[in-house]
Amino acid sequence: MGKRATLVALLVLGIPLVALALTFTTIDVPGSRNTAPQGINARGDIVGFSTDNTTNRAHGFLLSDGTFTEVNFPGFQQTAPRGINDRGDIVGQADNGTPTTTRGFLLKKGTFTQVEFPGAPITGVFGINNSEQMVGNYIDSAGINHGFMLEDGTFTSIDVPGASQTFTFGINDPGDIVGSYLDGSGRQHGCLLSDGTFTTIDVPGATATQPRDINSSGDIVGQYTSAGVTHAFVLRRGTFTTIDVPGAGATFGRGINALGDIVGNYVDSTGTHGFLATE
Repeated sequence: MGKRATLVALLVLGIPLVALALTFTTIDVPGSRNTAPQGINARGDIVGFSTDNTTNRAHGFLLSDGTFTEVNFPGFQQTAPRGINDRGDIVGQADNGTPTTTRGFLLKKGTFTQVEFPGAPITGVFGINNSEQMVGNYIDSAGINHGFMLEDGTFTSIDVPGASQTFTFGINDPGDIVGSYLDGSGRQHGCLLSDGTFTTIDVPGATATQPRDINSSGDIVGQYTSAGVTHAFVLRRGTFTTIDVPGAGATFGRGINALGDIVGNYVDSTGTHGFLATE
């Protein structure tokens, strides 16, 4: 069954940007056109998807100890893993080439389980913590996007009050959830849902902010747009840090683990590549 998240208060967070020295490692799936890591766990296992050169379809991957393993949901043409917890459980979405065929999934101990928000034509799962609480998004029959949490078989719909659409992407072990929402003018803001309180997260000077993941220390990773350029960011102990892969035209932050290691993807003149950023 479904239920609604409770609003206690709506706060706004906007904090100055600083720089951070990081070491970047490029991640490219061999033989693929584009590579987009989405999540990383404490072991350093990385999940994401890539586009093949033959069919231009998305296929999932797990990168563990330097080895790529395909992750493809049987019966679907495309698979996009979005998150992985420390036990190796993987969540994501799969489809058959059209949006209305999109279904969420949980891959646990080698078995795929389909995840569908009740009554919704489209569902995707984006984050999972070590208690197997999952978060993601569904689109209702009117075409409106809502966030959700799934815990012990019960779906909770998540909507930021006053927002036209809400998206949830990441959840940590304490149960804090990050995502984004669109206001009445269509502008995208980040948000944190913690202990029933929504906090708006806006990178200073950004025209759009989208948090994507949060670790159990409360560090948040995502991306923002400023002057038409997309940059990754990490929000740690109240301070925003911009993350740009050297030479990239755009950088997207997608996942962060307990050690603070960050994964995402960047775009340069040769296409889309994955990255791992470490301090």
